[in-house]
Amino acid sequence: QVQLVESGGGLVQPGGSLRLSCAASGSIFSISNMDWYRQAPGKQRELVATIGRGGSTNYADSVKGRFTISRDNAKNTVYLQMNGLKPEDTDVYSCNAGVLSSGSLYYQSYWGQGTQVTVSS
Repeated sequence: QVQLVESGGGLVQPGGSLRLSCAASGSIFSISNMDWYRQAPGKQRELVATIGRGGSTNYADSVKGRFTISRDNAKNTVYLQMNGLKPEDTDVYSCNAGVLSSGSLYYQSYWGQGTQVTVSS
């Protein structure tokens, strides 16, 4: 069994910063890509940022230059540093990871429960 647990969401004023964390735990042999998504009620889920095991990254155009994704492979944890936050960044942020469990032959996709980020004055 693999679990992803996010933390670090909250309320912040426009222009402020937050750092999200997502820790994977359980019977993990290897993790490939780790991603952050966001979704507001009634809207489609949006891929915010992705990072490969070797550290290669990609970002949505809407967050380039403001958000930074990073990971600690030893801790099976991915981070999202969010600076220059705007009201339109308000969403539920969820992490996703491709995990090869011990004893498995295939990577499976796992999701965290989501953490609310609200940007408001």
